[in-house]
Amino acid sequence: MQFRRYLILPAILALSACASMTATPPVTQPSSDAAFGEVHFPPAPRQIALVNPFTGVSAGLEPLPTPTHDLWDRIVRGYAIPDVDGPLVDQWEQWYEDRPDYVARMIERSRRYLYHIVNEVQRRHMPLDLALLPMVESAFNPTALSSARASGIWQFMPATARTWGLQQNWWVDSRLDIIAATNSALDYLQQLYTDLGDWQLALAAYNWGEGNVQRAVARNRARGLPTDFASLRGVPDETRNYLPKLQAIKNIVADPERFHLALADIPDAPYFTIVRTTVHMDVKRAAELAEMPLDEFLALNPQHKRPVIFGADDYAILLPIDKAEIFAAKLDLINQPLVSWEAHRMVRGESLSQVALRYGMSLETLKSVNGIGPHSTVPPGYCLLVPTQRPSEANAESLENAVFTTVPVGRTFYYRVQRGDTLNRLAARYGVSTQDIRHWNRLASNSVRVGQRLRITSDAVRTPVREARGGHARIAHAAPAARHGRVATRGKVEPRAVHVAARKPAHGRAASHRGTVAHVVASHPPPGHAPAAKRRTSGTTELAESSVRATSAR
Repeated sequence: MQFRRYLILPAILALSACASMTATPPVTQPSSDAAFGEVHFPPAPRQIALVNPFTGVSAGLEPLPTPTHDLWDRIVRGYAIPDVDGPLVDQWEQWYEDRPDYVARMIERSRRYLYHIVNEVQRRHMPLDLALLPMVESAFNPTALSSARASGIWQFMPATARTWGLQQNWWVDSRLDIIAATNSALDYLQQLYTDLGDWQLALAAYNWGEGNVQRAVARNRARGLPTDFASLRGVPDETRNYLPKLQAIKNIVADPERFHLALADIPDAPYFTIVRTTVHMDVKRAAELAEMPLDEFLALNPQHKRPVIFGADDYAILLPIDKAEIFAAKLDLINQPLVSWEAHRMVRGESLSQVALRYGMSLETLKSVNGIGPHSTVPPGYCLLVPTQRPSEANAESLENAVFTTVPVGRTFYYRVQRGDTLNRLAARYGVSTQDIRHWNRLASNSVRVGQRLRITSDAVRTPVREARGGHARIAHAAPAARHGRVATRGKVEPRAVHVAARKPAHGRAASHRGTVAHVVASHPPPGHAPAAKRRTSGTTELAESSVRATSAR
C-alpha cells in the first residue's frame, strides 16, 4: 500500500504541471538533404506591369518619371572652348545682369529646344559651349529675323541656308525648322573647325564669314604676328563682341548667383518628339488634334509660313512628348478633311480688295496669309490662298494643282548679265530663287546671255560699287556677303521619330484621313519634363537689341 502511494504522487505532480504549461510541439529532425535548413519566404506580391505610353497600348497606370539631372550642369561640364576675358566680357556680363527679365524670357524659350541641341552637339563630340550659341544669335527666338534677313534661332542667311540644304519655298522656311537648322548649323561649325583648327576662329568665321577670317589670319601670318582670334586685325565690332558675349553667357550659366540672376531649371530630358505624317491639314487643326494652344504649336513648328501644312509629301511635326500619342490617335480616328483653304487665281481687272471681300476676310489678313507686302501688287494669273466655308477634299486638290509664287518684296532694279553669270549665281547673290527671276522676266529656261537685262526685286541689294572696266566707269551692285560663307554639303542625322502615315487613296481619289495608320515610336524615353524651380527664373525675348549687327557679313 505504501508502495502504491509513492507511485501515484509523482503522477499527480506531473499532471498539474501540464495544466499550467503550453504543450511544446514535437521537433522535426532536419533531413540530411538540407544541412542548413529551409527558409520559407511569404509569396511575392503581384508584379505591376507599367505600360510605355508610346507603345500604342492604353494603360491604367502611368510610369513614374525617371529622376533627371539639371541640363545646365551637363552643359557646364561639357565646356571645352578656351575662355576669353577682358573689358568686353565684363561689359556683356553687366548687360545681362542689368536685364533679368530679358534673361528670364530667353531661358524660358530655350527650354523647348536646348535638350535636343545639347544631345546633337554631344553626339558629334563637339564642345557643349556651342549649345548656348543661339542665345547670342537669336536669344532662342524661333522667328527672329535680322535686318539683313538672317532668320531662325541659328540666324541663317537665305543663300547660305540653301548652300547647307535648308529649303525655302512658298510654304516653308527651313531656317526656322528646329531640327533641320540645328543639323545645318552644327555641320557648318564642324566644317569651320576642320578648316581653321581653332574653335574661337571657327566661331568668328560663323559670324563674319570664313573667307574674312582666313584672310585676316593670312595677313597676320605674313607679318609674323600671332594668328589667334584676339590678335586679328580689322575685325568688325559685331564679331569682336561675338566671343565675349558667348563667354558672358557661359559664365552666367556656370554661376548665375554671382551675377544676381536666377535661371529656371531645365531637366536633362527631352521636351519634344517628332511625328511624321503624310496628311495635309490646317496648322490650327493640327494644334487642336494635339490639344495644344496654337502659339505653343507654332513655337515648335515655326517653319510653316502659311496656315496650311502643305507643300511636301511627308512632314515632320514637333510635339511635346505627352502630346504625340494624343495627336496620332486622333488623326487615326478622324473621318473628315482637315484643309479649309483653297487656291484662287487672280483674273484680269480683279483687285486684292475684291478678293478679300469675296472670301470674307480683311485686306490685311489676305496679304499676310499670302506673304504680300503692303505696297505690292499681284499680276493676273497669280494664285492666292483663301479660306473656304468648310474643309473638303476638293480644297486639298486645288492646292495640289496650284502654283504659288512669292510676290516681289523689296527694291526692284535691273541687272545687266555679265560674263560668268548664271541664273543660280544671281539668285544666290540677291537672296531670291531662280523661279522668281524666271517669273519676273518671263524666261522659259535657266539660260541667260551676256548683256541680257534682268528685272530683280530684292531687299538684299547693296550700295552700288564703281568698277573700272576698259577705261570707263560702270555701276555694279555689290553682292551681299554670305552670313555663313562656307560651302559644303554633309549628311543630316535625324533622331528617331513618330511615324503617322496615311494610306494611299484608292481609285485615284484624294487622300482622306479615314484609315490613317498611326504607328508611334518614342524618340526618347518618356521621363517627365516638368521643370522643378530652384534658384532660377524663366523667360524669352527678341534679339539682343544692343548687339551691333555686321549686316555686310550676313
